[in-house]
Amino acid sequence: MNSDKASAHDLAEELYERGNAYRREQRWAEAMNMYDAALAHDPASPAGPAREMLTEIMNFYCKDYYNP
Repeated sequence: MNSDKASAHDLAEELYERGNAYRREQRWAEAMNMYDAALAHDPASPAGPAREMLTEIMNFYCKDYYNP
């Protein structure tokens, strides 16, 4: 893995973890933004399934909070 790919992966991991922290704080929009940013840097990031899960939760529980 070259250094550009490694740094993109590391950044994606950091953004994913930040998204998880926002999700735990119920800061839904910030969590979505972090997951999207993580996916932009690494499409194979675990942020993909996390974003899908959060989307399903938001669509079910918080229709007023979720405005794509």
